[in-house]
Amino acid sequence: MQRSLWVTLDFKPRSFLQAICHWGGRQMQEFSGRHARQELERIYAKDSRRVFATLVRLLGDFDLAEEATQDAFAAALEHWQVAGLPQNPVAWLISTGRFKGIDALRKETRFRSLLPQLANESDTRQLSEEDIQAEEIDDDTLRLIFTCCHPSLSTTANMALTLREVCGLSTDEIARAFLCSSTTVAQRIVRAKAKIRDARIPYRIPSAEDLGDRKHSVRRVIYLLFNEGYSATFGDSLTRPDLCAEAIRLGRLLNRLMPDSESRGLLALMLLHESRRTARTNAEDDIVLLEDQNRSLWNREQIEEAHSLLAVDNASQSRSVYWLQAAIASVHARASTGADTDWNEIVSLYDQLILAENSPVVALNRAVAVAMRDGPQPGLVLLDEISQAGVLDDYYLLHSARAELLRRSGRFPEAHAAYDRALQLTCQGAEVRFLRRRRESLPSNEDSIKIP
Repeated sequence: MQRSLWVTLDFKPRSFLQAICHWGGRQMQEFSGRHARQELERIYAKDSRRVFATLVRLLGDFDLAEEATQDAFAAALEHWQVAGLPQNPVAWLISTGRFKGIDALRKETRFRSLLPQLANESDTRQLSEEDIQAEEIDDDTLRLIFTCCHPSLSTTANMALTLREVCGLSTDEIARAFLCSSTTVAQRIVRAKAKIRDARIPYRIPSAEDLGDRKHSVRRVIYLLFNEGYSATFGDSLTRPDLCAEAIRLGRLLNRLMPDSESRGLLALMLLHESRRTARTNAEDDIVLLEDQNRSLWNREQIEEAHSLLAVDNASQSRSVYWLQAAIASVHARASTGADTDWNEIVSLYDQLILAENSPVVALNRAVAVAMRDGPQPGLVLLDEISQAGVLDDYYLLHSARAELLRRSGRFPEAHAAYDRALQLTCQGAEVRFLRRRRESLPSNEDSIKIP
């Protein structure tokens, strides 16, 4: 069976029409109805990875499920323009994808070895749309995450695989999250898929006694997905709301399955960040600094939900890492203006967080908080210590933070160089525009002053 270009070239399209243009060399056809075309675009953006997750369970193979997903959307492009939208489009796509996946297996020499396993998991009769329930589709996404996070896989491999196969991120996007090369990420994914196939790791949510081995990886994957949506790697737009919404949806599912401090804290953290999304950019999609945001645009419903989640563990003596991060975001949410922000409390929370998770990125965020509380110079001292360690040399946010503190210290030539370094390390449109404007607004050398 010939694999589609989407699979073999590691191509992850962001729209349905883009996928069809690349899919197997087929010519894209136009819908006769504008509404049907727009609806299929919406379904692809919102539900294609959920369709894929269910097809992985039904077909038992990542690559086969990937191709079956593409086949199902291609069939919808041809069929729906004539017959109209089905009553349950997602169920139609799953049913069609499963049929096409089994049909593809019949044409392969490996069919004889895979068919018994497929038959054991579900019979090969046509699966009707009525057989597919929304709850099962949601569960399938979580099942696939737990499969990708199996303890037999390394932490880096299972997170890369989940972000790729469940969340639909490209290898470049995943590499940015891990601060490593795309080649390294691609190799991890290939090895992880082979391990799942060869070891016959089941596609299921583990029993309660087995959850402990995977909880940390699953939560981290969901948060990495949210971070890619909150600050996109590529493109002109700062955010990808679809990824944020999917991460929050998965966070809710996880919180229902494992209602503990970490799950509540993770969901609260994502809700608090998401509540600020519309205020983070202006009409031109340019970045607005937190201190300058119009806080009336913040989503108070999401903030209140997050505060309710945090309140459950407020008196706990052992606060989780995600709870502490959410508590920091909560301090910002409670401040009516940027000037009202309680930086003492934020630094105190970072002090607790760095004891629980002493990572370079946490140290970077703490340094910025110290600078907001005590002035730029103490923050620069901390940033210089982080820089000397070398771990974040290729992390543009380290250099952009340093540029901002150098600006506030009146050290404009050094700030200019730091902005240049940050610009070398990011290709995200909104971030590039922001950094260029900040660099170009620096006073000339002769206007430099020292700010204590």
